[in-house]
Amino acid sequence: MSDREVIRRHSKSFALASRLLPREARERAEALYAWCRAADDRIDYATDPAGAEAALRELRTEVDDVYAGRPVATPAADALRRAVAACGIPREYPLELLAGFEMDVRNTQYATADELLLYCHRVAGVVGLMMCHALGVTDDAGLPHAAHLGIAMQLTNIARDVAEDRERGRMYLPAEWLPRPLAPGEPLTDAVAAAAVRRCLELADRYYESGEAGLGYLSPRCRLAIRTASRVYRAIGEKVAAQGYRPSAGRAVVGTRRKLTILARSVVVSLPELFAGTPATRPPADIVSFCPLSDPRLMNCPNPRPTMISATQSWRDAASTVAFALALTAIMGAALFVTVGINPKTEGFGNSPWYYAGGSLTAAPLLYALSRRLDKRLSHM
Repeated sequence: MSDREVIRRHSKSFALASRLLPREARERAEALYAWCRAADDRIDYATDPAGAEAALRELRTEVDDVYAGRPVATPAADALRRAVAACGIPREYPLELLAGFEMDVRNTQYATADELLLYCHRVAGVVGLMMCHALGVTDDAGLPHAAHLGIAMQLTNIARDVAEDRERGRMYLPAEWLPRPLAPGEPLTDAVAAAAVRRCLELADRYYESGEAGLGYLSPRCRLAIRTASRVYRAIGEKVAAQGYRPSAGRAVVGTRRKLTILARSVVVSLPELFAGTPATRPPADIVSFCPLSDPRLMNCPNPRPTMISATQSWRDAASTVAFALALTAIMGAALFVTVGINPKTEGFGNSPWYYAGGSLTAAPLLYALSRRLDKRLSHM
C-alpha cells in the first residue's frame, strides 16, 4: 500500500488536507503519516500485552536502524527513512511518539489534565513538530504552535472516542474531571462523562487557538492545507457538542458537505495571504519538548517574519496556489450550476446553467494541471 493510500484509508480529514499541499511537501507528509499510522496499528492490533510490548521493542529497533543508516525490513520503516532523509526529522521526535504509545501499552490512567496533556503531546504534538520539518517551517518560534495543534486534535479524538476507548479498556478522561472514581470495567454513562467531555473540548479549543496563531510560519499553500485540517477537526468537536457531549450519541462524523464548506471558507481566508511571500525551506534548528500554553515562548512570540526566497520562486508559489484555488472554485461552481440546471428557479435560465457547468468542469482540470506544473517547477529550483 502506498503512502497516499494509507492516509486515504485511515483519515479522510487528513487525506483532504494533504491534497492541498505542494507536491514535495505532500510526499514528505504522506511518508511521515504512513509510518506513524503503521506504528500505532502495530500497538493497537496486538492480541495481548506481551505482543504490544514486543511490537514496541521492534519499533524502537526500527527507529535506531533508520537513524544509524542500517537497512530496514518493513515498508513503514522505509517511509520513516525517506521522511528523515528528506527533511531532517530529529531522532527525539519518533522516540517521543513511541513513549506515548508505551503509555497505551501500560494502560496508563490519568489523574490530572497535565498528565493527559503530556500523553497528547507525545502521541500527537510531536507529529505536529515532525510535520514542521516536512512542510518547510523555517522559524523555530512556530514549533510550539504546531505541537499545540497536534494536542488539540488529539483532545478532539479523545472526546469523540470516549465510548469506543472505554470498550477497549482505555480511559483518557482525567479522574479529576469525573464526578466520582470509576470501578474497573464499569460502563461509562452520559451522566458521568458528559461534563468531562465538555471540559476536554474546551481545553482543545484553547490549543486550537494557539495552533491557528502559528499558521503564519507556513508557506501560503501549506497554510491553506493545515488551516483546513484544523477546522475540519474542530468541526468534529462541534458535532460532539451538538450531541450534548454524550458518549452514547455515537461517533461524531463531519459529512462531505460540511468539509467542502470548511474548505471553501479556508480558501477565501487564504487568498489574501497568497502574495505575502514564501519562507525559505530549511529544517528548524530547535527541538521542542512538552510546552504548556503559558510558556513564555508563546506569550512573547513576535509576529512571523519568514526569511524570503527569491522573487521568482515566490511568484511561482503564489501563482500555483491561485491556480489551485481557482480549480477548487470551478469545481464548486460546476456543482452549483448543475443544481440550478436540475432545479431552475425560473424558465428564463434556459440552458445557461449547463453551459456554465460545462465551462467550469473544463476549466477545473486545466487550472489544476497548471498549479501542478508550477508546483513541480518550484520544487526543482
